[in-house]
Amino acid sequence: MQHPAVPELAHTLTRPIHWLATAAALAAVVAGSAFLQPDAATAAQTAPKTHTRAAAGGPAPAPAPDAAAVDFPLDCGPVEPVVKKKATGDLDGDGKPETVAVVHCRAGSGTPPDGIYVITGSGGAGKPRVVATLLDPKDRQNVSAFAVRDGAVTATLLGYSSPDVPRCCPDEQHKAKWQWKDGAFERLTPAGARSV
Repeated sequence: MQHPAVPELAHTLTRPIHWLATAAALAAVVAGSAFLQPDAATAAQTAPKTHTRAAAGGPAPAPAPDAAAVDFPLDCGPVEPVVKKKATGDLDGDGKPETVAVVHCRAGSGTPPDGIYVITGSGGAGKPRVVATLLDPKDRQNVSAFAVRDGAVTATLLGYSSPDVPRCCPDEQHKAKWQWKDGAFERLTPAGARSV
């Protein structure tokens, strides 16, 4: 029998006292962690402070008109119009928000052309109504990007260069911008507008 070069170490053998010491140390760590808990976390966020007329004692601002409650000037036959996109903002500077909706006729297949409509609320309990058509579906274009910012409506319009281009694959792209000016919406060409 060959003897090892290093003498046997006492701590390499497991004895019940070692298990007892390990269990006692682990219990001390668990008990100590119960006393050293961090403060409870909360998921509540503080809302940014805004000054509204209601907070200042004035009347609350009117809600934006509901696009679902409007009769759009579309002839969709037996199907209903679909509100594809909508956004709100004060477009005419009167302090009341308008809703701008991108709408088309429901289609079983294909890509129906879109219309862009400005909706205003009625002063009383009446229904909201369309006050301007920014893009007529008769123009045979679709809206891919759309926003209402800083009192203007911007959109990326997709169209077709000829009737021979399949309705699935528009081959023209234009950027458009509408702004309220002198009592009507004026169509502007935003900087960087291009065709594809």
